[in-house]
Amino acid sequence: MNTSITEDSSDHKQPLVEHLTEMRNRLLYCVAFISAIFSGFFFISNDLYTFISEPLRRHLPDSSSMIATEVASPFLTPFKLSFLAAIFVSMPFILYQAWHFIKPGLRQKESSLALPMLSSSIVLFYLGVAFAYFVVFPLVFGFFTQVAPSGVTVMTDIGSYLDFVIKLFFAFGFAFEIPVITILLILMSMTTRESLAEKRPYVFIGCFIVGMILTPPDILSQFLLAVPMWLLFELGLFMSLFTMKGSAERI
Repeated sequence: MNTSITEDSSDHKQPLVEHLTEMRNRLLYCVAFISAIFSGFFFISNDLYTFISEPLRRHLPDSSSMIATEVASPFLTPFKLSFLAAIFVSMPFILYQAWHFIKPGLRQKESSLALPMLSSSIVLFYLGVAFAYFVVFPLVFGFFTQVAPSGVTVMTDIGSYLDFVIKLFFAFGFAFEIPVITILLILMSMTTRESLAEKRPYVFIGCFIVGMILTPPDILSQFLLAVPMWLLFELGLFMSLFTMKGSAERI
C-alpha cells in the first residue's frame, strides 16, 4: 500500500516539475531573445532617440533644442529607450512562447479561439502605437509649441520627453485592444452584445474619462484617445457577430 501511495505521489509531482521546467525554458528563450535585440539596439540608441523625438523637434523653434537636465541623461535615456524598444520588438516572440506554454492545457475550442485573439492583440497594439506616433504626436506637439506664452522658449528635457511618449504609447496601444476585450467578454458569457449595445452612452462617456486620465491635461490629447476608443468599441461589437457565429458552428 505504501508503494502505491509513493507511486501516486510521484506521478502527481512529475507533471508539476515538467511544467516548471517548461516555463523556465520559455522564460530563458524570452530573456535571450530580448538580450539579442537589445544588444543590437544599444549601438544605435542615439539614432533611435532621434527617430522617437522627431515629432517634437519638427515643431521646435529654430532657436530652440531639446536639453538634458541630468548629468547621466545623455547616456541613460537612450539606454532606457533601447531596452524598451527591445521588449516592444520582442513582444510577438514573447507571446509565441506564452502560447506554446499554455496550448497543451487548452481544449480544442479554446485553442482555436486563443490564437486568433492573441494575433489580433499584437497587431492592434502595434497599430495603437503607430497611430500615436504618426497621428497624435504631430498634432499634440504642434499644439504645445504654438501655445507657449510670449518670451518663453520651449526646451524639453530628453528624459521627460521619453517618459511622456512611452506613457502615450502604452495608452494608445492598450486602448486599441478594446475590440479584443469586447469580443472576449461576449464569448466568455460575461455579457451579451445586446447589453453592451444598450450601454453605448455610458461607454462613450467612459472613453472620455479614460482619455482624461491617461493623456496629458489638454483637450486635444483626450479627444484623440477617446474617439478611437469609442470607434474600436463599435468595431468590437460588429466583429462579435462573426465571432459568435463561428463559435456556434464549431460547437
